[in-house]
Amino acid sequence: MLRAALDDQKLAEPYRKLAQHYGPLVHPCRPRTPQHKGIAENGVHYVQRNLLAVEQPADLAEANRAARVWVREVAGVRDHGTTHVPPLRRFYDEEQPALLPLPAEPFSLREVRGVKVHRDCHVQVAESYYSAPFTCVGRKLDAYVYEHTVQLYDGVTLLVTHPRARRPGERHTKLEHYPEEKSFYLVHTREYCQAQAERIGPCCAQVVEQLLEERPLDRLRSVQGLLGLARRYPPERLEAACVRALHYGDATYRRLKRILEAGLDQVSLEPGPLQPELRFYEYARPMGDFFSEEVAPC
Repeated sequence: MLRAALDDQKLAEPYRKLAQHYGPLVHPCRPRTPQHKGIAENGVHYVQRNLLAVEQPADLAEANRAARVWVREVAGVRDHGTTHVPPLRRFYDEEQPALLPLPAEPFSLREVRGVKVHRDCHVQVAESYYSAPFTCVGRKLDAYVYEHTVQLYDGVTLLVTHPRARRPGERHTKLEHYPEEKSFYLVHTREYCQAQAERIGPCCAQVVEQLLEERPLDRLRSVQGLLGLARRYPPERLEAACVRALHYGDATYRRLKRILEAGLDQVSLEPGPLQPELRFYEYARPMGDFFSEEVAPC
């Protein structure tokens, strides 16, 4: 309880949710007046002094078994000091008929904690990470930690429900929480990029295959950028740029971008009289020009 006022008490959020789930009346005692709940506290003392002080169970199951026997044979049949009625008789006669059935699902909220949305669109809860909408970056949210789920709230607005992580460092991410320009790179995997390149044309597919042949994790971003050019230029122009890049042996994203920006994809590969074009290997020379035949190979 955050504020134990008789007229306007303020409950901690897990406690408030618990009360909503089971439906009891929360009626706090007046602050700094412990005598108002003396009778309730005496029940705790009675259990401590009469059950726990005598029984030394080996495990929880044995403790529960011993407690049930003690309630039926000792505590429940004694003469109560205030009512002078055995507690079990009063329970069966007055209290049990007034009890309501329990909810179908048990209460599972463990805690509520404040979290901050970091620049990667995730919050950290108990050493695990959960995504939130990118519009909330830098803001404080409330994380409701349940037995099997984690819910993120912005005030009273539920933003997202994630499965609860089962190990430290686990990440739960919804791609729609990223800006469109960021989620593009997460959705477009290696297989997706290869399939998209084949739709554009055989030379584009060959360029993508070459790029992903070596260090695919490093080159995937370049391939994604290459395919992104198809949103700015017609597919036939991108295919023509790939033809030109393969022809001159420089099939990279940067080169393809420059070809398209300069419009060279629309220029014939046959060198004209005013603009001779040389292959990148024209100045290559054989090894013998640098090493004599007497040098033994390593």
